[in-house]
Amino acid sequence: MKRIGKVKWFNETKEYRFIEQTGDRDVFVQYSPIRMEGYRTPGEGQEVEFEALATPKGLQVSEVCFR
Repeated sequence: MKRIGKVKWFNETKEYRFIEQTGDRDVFVQYSPIRMEGYRTPGEGQEVEFEALATPKGLQVSEVCFR
C-alpha cells in the first residue's frame, strides 16, 4: 500500500533518513530503496510517496519516490 509522508531527518554520512507520517509512527529509510535521478539526497520537509514493510525493529521503507 502506498503511503505519503515528509522527510523528517536524514544523515548523509550514514545514508539513512526518517519519513514522518501524519497520524502514524516515523519510518526508517535506507539509501538503496530511493527512486530518484542523480544524487539521491532529499531535503527535510520534502514530500514523498513510499511503501513500508513491518520488521522486528518497526516499519522500514521498501521503495520511496520523491515528489
